[in-house]
Amino acid sequence: MDYGFPAFISPPELFGSELLTWVVVGLGLYWAAIIALRNADLLPDFVGTQGPILTFHTKRGREFLDWLSGPRRFWRAWANLGIGIALVVMVAMFGFLLLAAISSLSSPQPSTAVQQPRNVLVIPGVNDFLPLSATPGIVFGLLVGLVVHEGGHGLLCRVEDIDIDSMGIAMLAVLPVGAFVEPDQQSSKNASRGSQTRMFAAGVTNNFAITLVAFALLFGPVAGSIAVAPGAAVGGVAPDSPAAEAGLQPNDRITAIDGTPVESNDDLADRLEGADGEQVTVEINDGETITFDRSLIVTAAVDGGPAGLEAGDAIVAVDGQEVATEHEFRQAVGDDEVATLTIDPTDGDRLEREVPIGAAVQVLEGEPLESELGPTDETFVITSFEGERVHSYADLGPLLDGGEPGDEVTLAGYLGGERQELEVTLGESPYQSDDGFLGIGATPGTTGFEVADVGVQLYPAEEYLTVLGGEGDSSFGVLTDSFLGKIGIALLLPIVGVIGALPFNFAGFTGGIENFYQVQGTMAALGDTTVFLIANLLFWTGWINVQLGFFNCIPAFPLDGGHILRTSTEAVISRLPIDATRRRVRMVTTSVGLTMLISFLAMLFAPGILAG
Repeated sequence: MDYGFPAFISPPELFGSELLTWVVVGLGLYWAAIIALRNADLLPDFVGTQGPILTFHTKRGREFLDWLSGPRRFWRAWANLGIGIALVVMVAMFGFLLLAAISSLSSPQPSTAVQQPRNVLVIPGVNDFLPLSATPGIVFGLLVGLVVHEGGHGLLCRVEDIDIDSMGIAMLAVLPVGAFVEPDQQSSKNASRGSQTRMFAAGVTNNFAITLVAFALLFGPVAGSIAVAPGAAVGGVAPDSPAAEAGLQPNDRITAIDGTPVESNDDLADRLEGADGEQVTVEINDGETITFDRSLIVTAAVDGGPAGLEAGDAIVAVDGQEVATEHEFRQAVGDDEVATLTIDPTDGDRLEREVPIGAAVQVLEGEPLESELGPTDETFVITSFEGERVHSYADLGPLLDGGEPGDEVTLAGYLGGERQELEVTLGESPYQSDDGFLGIGATPGTTGFEVADVGVQLYPAEEYLTVLGGEGDSSFGVLTDSFLGKIGIALLLPIVGVIGALPFNFAGFTGGIENFYQVQGTMAALGDTTVFLIANLLFWTGWINVQLGFFNCIPAFPLDGGHILRTSTEAVISRLPIDATRRRVRMVTTSVGLTMLISFLAMLFAPGILAG
């Protein structure tokens, strides 16, 4: 069954297959130009090539590293800490990828947007979750990450008396894709396993350290100087809704209704309900005024649902009583389980349709509700539960909470136009064994459709700011009370809308959402633009560095994790009563690397192939 939720226009961003095509074409032309320059011997001596990637080499900076490496005992202790962190992360990543691959192969599910190959690439505009407006912060964070990572390698080379041939950065067109330190091969071979391991672990240690510093600054003074601006934050606008017709845009703020101020998202519903008439005057962005002609528009609907509605249809009356708002709709329905809706469809003449009003659900196969109702592919509309009237799934959800396996519940509803009264014994929830399970799949809204008399989806600006260290309440509860908890949530913000934890992805204070915030306190002297820029740079620096740290801990060559695996394997085998040959070491490292690669590819592609 195909669902049309959510049907809102969000802030436009250019991304997807069209941009990816142009990126590939541009990369091909760029690579051809590099080949031509190399063949003509026009590249300087300090520039090397590896496919389409240019590497810029320099010997400068070695004196600085020699000076910085002075407190050797400190740096060795620092690198030893990094070895412990890297080993924990390596084992965790190996286990995670292995379990994820097994799950993808044993119980394939349709691949999600997160698993799309293009979303593995940290390229704004190509990755669905990284908008072009986030590019400055991402590039800055990547540069910082590469410098501290390779700087760590270079520093520990000098601490461990390993000579450095050159250092540099790798560029793909104007995008930095890597940095490097080239240790002298003979000097590196002469170093002990411990020295080599510390050198390889130093990069990821620095990345994790920068993550902590960046988020500490963001969660502390920077986010503390940012407040939510007054008004209701418009995150999305439903097509063909009164808001869209009036010209309201995503990222606008509704600051007043008919002259009455709107201080927050929570105020908007009360101000609209208190407005007289079907026309309201709306002030946006502290100045501009627009007028809404309110009407009850279907913003989303299940295809072929029990109400037979489509997005864009207007409900003009309930049982002959004219309605223009959500409040009037609910009042007109009252406690009646079935209502006659007068519908003005997007195409065709006005019509009337008798519709059950309740929570539309799918009946899951083999679960408790099906055992009483019988197998069905039709949508079941629950109108009462344990004697409580249910108008929508929002009413049903809280009533389902608290039930335990074995509890008997009574409910009533409609299937194929026929009323059903049932007593159902709750089963065990597949998600939480202590919870009772009715065996339904949820459909948002009323009878499989959602309506709006204005047609806006509000942006939870306070929620995102709270996660980043600002003041306010958060649905994540105690997680936002700890520093590491905040970091964990912050790392998910670019995809938080996809996993359903919050309604929108967050890519920093950019892309227009700056309108929802204002700067206060001592940092206000810097101006909103400067403070938002600092916040974005810190957010992406922390986000990119932790990704670099985890990525380089993958136990596969040529990553640092692969080298740490090799030296660790050599150390373990040397203590066993067998010959510590290179062949045995290579067998272990190759097996682990291939397992990681196969697991990653299975996690990425198996869901789409097997479920398709």
